[in-house]
Amino acid sequence: MPNARATHLTRRGILAAGGALGLGAVLAACGDDDAKSEGSSEATTAAKSGPWTFKDDRGTTVKLDKVPTSIVAFTGVAAALYDYGIPVKGVFGPTTTPDGKPDVQAGDLDVSKVTVLGNAWGKLNVEKYAALAPEVLITTTFDDAGTLWSVPEESKDKIAQLAPSVAISVYNRQITQPLQRMWQLAESLGADMKADKVVQAKKDFEAAAARLRAAAKAKPDIRVLAGSAADTIFYVSGTNFSIDLEYFKALGVNFVEPSEKAKAKSGGWFEDLSWENVDKYPADIIMMDDRSSTIQPADITEATWKKLPAVKAGQVISRSPEPILSYDKCTPLLTSLAEAIEKAKKVA
Repeated sequence: MPNARATHLTRRGILAAGGALGLGAVLAACGDDDAKSEGSSEATTAAKSGPWTFKDDRGTTVKLDKVPTSIVAFTGVAAALYDYGIPVKGVFGPTTTPDGKPDVQAGDLDVSKVTVLGNAWGKLNVEKYAALAPEVLITTTFDDAGTLWSVPEESKDKIAQLAPSVAISVYNRQITQPLQRMWQLAESLGADMKADKVVQAKKDFEAAAARLRAAAKAKPDIRVLAGSAADTIFYVSGTNFSIDLEYFKALGVNFVEPSEKAKAKSGGWFEDLSWENVDKYPADIIMMDDRSSTIQPADITEATWKKLPAVKAGQVISRSPEPILSYDKCTPLLTSLAEAIEKAKKVA
């Protein structure tokens, strides 16, 4: 496990709640109010030739002489752009598993056709990055300060000198907002947003959202817990800040919610429990972090886990705390939870 990033929390702990910096709450006061705006007027759609301008969620406007084609992006962002037909040259972040297969965060991205600049969170080889002659770096931000996700703190200044950056905020909003911003970004880069596949994907997302809302309304007593597993700690995510959980909650899903006091040391993101206390919160469905940095349900050996009612009932599903921001990839997240609630038995 990589070292703690900027606090005494482990990297896994920082990521446990929603793929976010534990520093988010501390840094919130430093944010730019402009970062909260996301109307379509904030992003200028460019023609496929000619100048390119895009105002990101930090309030930063990037202007280039032409639409960039030498793009480097965080793996999950590259996967979203791929779904809209926008290729990237290089990626950084979890990209391939030890056996060479695409990481869950790579989506449908052809990992053999991109230069991997760092195959883990917080890794980005500056020399390889420079060699790609990047025109723009695109990632997300998980705080109000606009911290670039997975860009190494120790080399961020060198990286910034090589190309401008664009950040899509995935902090303290519902998933529909960053989905729309990624749509606008892809469109500005030349994506065909009227393509049948793209149009259908958005319709499917809307239908899945309606299905989840109906499922939650039909079974309001079904309690859902969002968890993440590490060697000695089980993290229970709060719904605040996380784009997926905030949206699911808005659709009516009944989540386990740790107290603000319990979440305080993580900046409000999550509560960490010992495995002995993993039964603290009764839950009928457990959603488990699907990222490769966490222990997956099939590999959890703790007896206390196996005794949980939801586990015994087979009511455990996966969760993507760092969703790939295309409608195509977010629809299954809604469908999976809707299906789980529809089938769920009250066990806790």
